Amino acid sequence: MKRKRIIAFLICAVVIVSMAVCFCVAAGAAGAADAPSGGEQVTSSWFDDIKAQFKLNFIDKDRWKSLLGGLGNTLRITLYAALLGVAIGIVIAAIRTTYDNNRENMKHSRSIGYYVLGFFNALSKIYLTVIRGTPVVVQLLIIYFIIFATSNNDIMIASLAFGINSGAYVAEILRGGIMSIDKGQFEAGRSIGFNYVQTMYYIIIPQVLKNVLPTLLNEFIALLKETSVAGYVGVVDLTRAGNAIRGATFSAFMPLIAVALIYLVIVLVLTWIVGIIERRLRKSER
Repeated sequence: MKRKRIIAFLICAVVIVSMAVCFCVAAGAAGAADAPSGGEQVTSSWFDDIKAQFKLNFIDKDRWKSLLGGLGNTLRITLYAALLGVAIGIVIAAIRTTYDNNRENMKHSRSIGYYVLGFFNALSKIYLTVIRGTPVVVQLLIIYFIIFATSNNDIMIASLAFGINSGAYVAEILRGGIMSIDKGQFEAGRSIGFNYVQTMYYIIIPQVLKNVLPTLLNEFIALLKETSVAGYVGVVDLTRAGNAIRGATFSAFMPLIAVALIYLVIVLVLTWIVGIIERRLRKSER
């Protein structure tokens, strides 16, 4: 485990140093291009160029506050979308697995529950097909400019769009986890007097959560990065804030690299947390 941590740290250090070197090269090239003709010596060093670019992009007019506000909006959208996605995913997964597991028994009885459950199962399939078959940007544009065209709450609309999109993938993750549980577990629950709901709650769900939790956390990491397209509908997220600084200073490298590094740090922290959870789950299995 220590070796893996050292390797991960070295990789992160190499990435950050490489970006810094690239910036130094770019800053030096920009300084050389701006140097006056006639052989006049350029007295400013690369450090001075970096300092000037940093001041221009982040210090002047408190532009760093734009990045901070954009980061806050990104985290808010991700949190709200993750909560909504989990809620939708649980409902859709419950409908689909309940229908698949009880279809034969309910089909013979021809009860009203069979038709009701079949109807909602069909709606769930349509939802999954549409959401997973169309780009999240298109879904965001439709929800913002068509469904909620009269609303001014950009954050909540973006959260709703990303939550609906994430719900489809969470539903399939949970459904796959439930279907991977041996059917003998269901029969064991029935044999001790549990009904279907009690069997799911006391026996199946704890095992499913243990199996799918790392996958769910990786889905939330992907969700964080997907929110970078929220700027298409005017939401000032982290990416849009960096792009706004670029448009104001006409300096693309530093603000965009800063945005990339912020995303990288957040993803690395979340990945580290996922690794800890996975190791603890493996230990609990032993």
